[in-house]
Amino acid sequence: MNYHVVKTPALAREVMRRTDDFAPTNALTSVVPLAPATLRILSKAKFALPPVLASATGEQHRAVRTVVTRFFTPAKVAAVTPRVQEIARTHLAHTAAALEQGPVDLARSVAMHVPPVVMAELTGQANPPLEALKTWSRDSLELFWGWPDEARQLELAHSAAAFYGWLREEVAASRGSDSLFGVLLTAGLSSAEVCSLGYFLVIAGQETTSQLINTALYRGIGSGVGSGAKSPEAGSPEAGSSGAGHRLAQRSALHPWAALADPAAAAQHVRGVLASESSVHTWRRAALRDTVLDGVQLPAGAEVLLQLSGNHGPQAPPTAYSLAFGHGLHRCLGAKLAELETTLVVQETARALPYLALAGPEPEWLRLLSFQTPMSVLVECSTP
Repeated sequence: MNYHVVKTPALAREVMRRTDDFAPTNALTSVVPLAPATLRILSKAKFALPPVLASATGEQHRAVRTVVTRFFTPAKVAAVTPRVQEIARTHLAHTAAALEQGPVDLARSVAMHVPPVVMAELTGQANPPLEALKTWSRDSLELFWGWPDEARQLELAHSAAAFYGWLREEVAASRGSDSLFGVLLTAGLSSAEVCSLGYFLVIAGQETTSQLINTALYRGIGSGVGSGAKSPEAGSPEAGSSGAGHRLAQRSALHPWAALADPAAAAQHVRGVLASESSVHTWRRAALRDTVLDGVQLPAGAEVLLQLSGNHGPQAPPTAYSLAFGHGLHRCLGAKLAELETTLVVQETARALPYLALAGPEPEWLRLLSFQTPMSVLVECSTP
């Protein structure tokens, strides 16, 4: 597929604002054509993805977005802070014990556990078993945003069909409930439409946040405080009480990663990662009609690839990170939640395990059209 690539952040925002000229109709379309055998597997599972939220426009999109937004209000997101800390601390305690025996993968011991639980509790929708959820999510991302050959497509299609089958059962069981799926059904969406929304919402609500946590941990541990974050000085507002600030400053001087135990430093680090290396680093739009973008004539149907992360430059404004979650009518509804969860996990990890160092060789990275993350974050204790 030939894409018109938009790298300039201001131009990417312009495309997302010009909803009469560009639409997300191709947002969930597979990057490579699916082979007939792949389509037969999906068809047998009654797999269908009618446009509802991420790939929809118009009044239906606004109505559905209004319903979904109620589950992710600023007040509800802020209220999950203690729960995120509780989950993170529980898994970090296990991680600390495991580190006594050797290197540990933080992607598996911490990052993968927090977002699914929080998402389920906010939406009222149960999760499948965690290992199945992670496999289904990653396989679906590869199927739609990767470049699998026909043999690999068959494997991914069976996984997607199993995920969709679980989802259909979950939607049917939710009828009449006050869960997200139940509320959407009550609002008049068909079961197929709720399944379509749920298929990628379940993935977006946990997998992409786990990916962001992976990158934030990997870059933070691997490059000191990372992303320009500085160790707070003793007695500074960022350090809290003077005694606590002094201890943190002393510890950070010996091991810079520990500086991210400070809330302000962790938040700055995460926003730096979002601006430079977000887990969702591109997104797509299609031209609805012949139009001109930055002096370039684009025909109707032209595929546009927006780079959301990595092009802000040294003079970027403090809000540059925000583009990683989109802009305008289709801005990610879970933006604040993803940022909060990632910041808290980084902060809690630095506090619980201040003397970490990366272990082993460079990890394998997931590199898809719109998603990226280190597949593992292998760490060991370094000498204080």
